[in-house]
Order: sequence, then structure tokens, then C-alpha cells
Amino acid sequence: MKKLILMAVMALATVSSFAQQAVGTFTIQPKVGLNLANLTSSEGDIRAGVAAGVEFEYQVSDIFSLSAGALYSMQGCKNTIEGVDVTTKLDYVNVPILANVYVVKGLAVKLGLQPGFNVTHKMSAKQGSASGSVDIPGVKSVDFSIPVGLSYEFNNFVIDGRYNFGVTKVADGADSKNSVFQFTLGYKFAL
Repeated sequence: MKKLILMAVMALATVSSFAQQAVGTFTIQPKVGLNLANLTSSEGDIRAGVAAGVEFEYQVSDIFSLSAGALYSMQGCKNTIEGVDVTTKLDYVNVPILANVYVVKGLAVKLGLQPGFNVTHKMSAKQGSASGSVDIPGVKSVDFSIPVGLSYEFNNFVIDGRYNFGVTKVADGADSKNSVFQFTLGYKFAL
């Protein structure tokens, strides 16, 4: 009987809260970071850009939370065609809706759905001192992707790394989809 009680006490002692926030709390997290974006089915190079915005999170249980936000996201790709530097600028306001599972204290695995609303669709070209840009026709106003990632929280600072798998084509008559690695740093405030 003593062994059974001792095992129960030890088991309860090892059960701990994995999340940094208490169950039932809401937080807001301003964040800023870096996108490394490209388009599938293109031979383009990575376009580095800014990701910035805010996310809200509700802590459902010790190991599970739901979050939603709005992030400005610079996406697209770069190419060099016959000595001309061409940049495809496809910028979005993304709305990530994520399930977060805390596997150890502060470390969360993230998976969700992310609609994105196109705000810029331009192609710019530069050769030497000459440059110009035009709107890209046929770009879809709404894009969907599946974000998958990890985040680590320490003293309310959150480092987040995600890959956004594009699931919709970016334009009519094109096979390319968005492909974005996103790295952000944020700070959580309790509401």
C-alpha cells in the first residue's frame, strides 16, 4: 500500500502545466519577423521580406490552446532573366487560425489553416539604373495555406518558426503556389 501511495505522489508531482499561461486566459502577442518566400513550379529564388502583426491566443487546457491573428506578409520570388533582375511581389494580410499543442513547458507544435488576402501583386524589373513595375494580372484576391510550426515561449517572449504550405494557385492560369518559411519574435500580454 505504501508503494502504491508513493507511486501516486510521484506521478502527481511529475504532472505539470506545459503552457506558460493559465487555463482560461486570453493573450495578445504583437510580433515581427522574417519571411523567406518562393513560388512552387517556378525557378525563382527566395524573396526575403517582413512578417508583422498580432495574434490572440486562448489557453483551453494545460497542453492545448487556440490562436488567431492578422499578419502582413511579404511573399513572392526573385528571378534573373537575361541579365534583368525581376521581383514578383505578392504581399498578403494573412489570418492564421492555429491549434497549439504544448509538448513540454513553453514548446508548442502548431497546425492550422490560413486564409490570406492579397494587397500587392506587382512585378518589378531592374537592369542597371533602369527600373519599372507593372501589376500582375489574374492574381487571386484570396489565398489559402496550411501553417505548420513550432514556437518556444520564455518570460512571455515567443520565438516562432513556421512553414506555410500553399494549397491554392496564386493566379489564374498558373500552377504556382506560395511557399513561405516564417520566423518571428513576439511578446505575450495577458488580457
